[in-house]
Amino acid sequence: MSTPTLSSSNLSASPRFQRPLSRPRLTIVPPELRISDGPAAGVLRVARARGPLSRDVAAKATGLSIATVNRQVSTLLDLGLLRERGDLTPSGAIGRPRVPFEVNHEPYLTVGIHIGAVVTSILASDLRGKVLGAVEVPTPRGPSAEALTGIARSARAFASRWHRRSPLWAGVALGGRVDAQTGVVDHPRLGWKSAQVGAIIAAGLGLPVSVAAHVEAMAASELLLRSDSEDFVAQGETGLYFYARETAGIAITIDGRVHTPSSGPGSIAHLPTGSSAQCSCGSSGCLEATISDRAILGAAVSAGILPESARLPSMSALYKAAAAGSVVAHDLLVERALVLGKAVAMLRDLFNPDRVILGGQAFTEYPAGIPHVAEAFARSSSLERKDIRITGFGNRVQEYASTVVSLSALYSDPVGAMRRVSLQ
Repeated sequence: MSTPTLSSSNLSASPRFQRPLSRPRLTIVPPELRISDGPAAGVLRVARARGPLSRDVAAKATGLSIATVNRQVSTLLDLGLLRERGDLTPSGAIGRPRVPFEVNHEPYLTVGIHIGAVVTSILASDLRGKVLGAVEVPTPRGPSAEALTGIARSARAFASRWHRRSPLWAGVALGGRVDAQTGVVDHPRLGWKSAQVGAIIAAGLGLPVSVAAHVEAMAASELLLRSDSEDFVAQGETGLYFYARETAGIAITIDGRVHTPSSGPGSIAHLPTGSSAQCSCGSSGCLEATISDRAILGAAVSAGILPESARLPSMSALYKAAAAGSVVAHDLLVERALVLGKAVAMLRDLFNPDRVILGGQAFTEYPAGIPHVAEAFARSSSLERKDIRITGFGNRVQEYASTVVSLSALYSDPVGAMRRVSLQ
């Protein structure tokens, strides 16, 4: 028996997907971190959210004419992205338009890769955005080319476990400054300069690849992967996504689209907090130097909460100490929560968005700290209270960030994306 690989030569939902025998091309496609208004994207989106459903229900949900819906459904059926459910046809119904359809999620998968400062997560997801499986590997140190080659090798081996599914796309989410057009990344924390992320991952997997800044991708997951995203995002609405864990970052959404500056995302790493924490920039009190996992663990070791060793302990050890009744551990995490609440209030007052979403383990892994975030926010903000919530993705925000990048091209332009796949 041959060894399963990531080859996509089994795409057989339509004859147009017979692979050419020529050498595959590297395809780097900028991610579409938005809710698309294209008709095919609209039909696919409503099928993900509400399927199985009939064409007339899809027409009402999307605002498209029944004729347009019929054309899009036929095209997406031909592409293998939808499937009909004849077994669910209402009794007495006549004609194919009465046959319900849904996302054809079983034949395909996408590969998501989140490259963190310490850990890299690799995921396989279906077309609905459901994570099929995930694995974590230490983020390789050293030159970016060698590290990325190793990550691609691990991703290829992991995805090959689903030998009955054909991989369509890969998405990479990571920190630093990302050029989405070329997939080139500068990542100071990893020591990467002009790292060829897109090209190396595309070559290693033999798939089209999209690369995005990870906080922008997390904000996109709230738009594209929530089951209630259409109700969640009102027309013209603005949002602020605030992330905190080992790093801190923000993303802005406007009218169902993540704002992605051409020069890369801005930084809140050096936002002043008034603390005495020393930052690598030479100043004291910078946000990231105050609230990052590394900073909190260093403080915990200095306070004698956690044992000193050659390597920093994990945050889970600190959370366990606080849950077990350590007042000092609890106070340290509360202090972090208060700083975060004040920082969120400062940025919320600056941008005045319609809603604020807080994501990252600094918020989700210690629920006892949330009331203190809320307290500091209420005390520091000068604007009236609006919609502020913790992400529904919990401690898996990094996973869903890479998942949405791997699916964004398919969600935005399913027909065009499948054409790219057929040429890969």
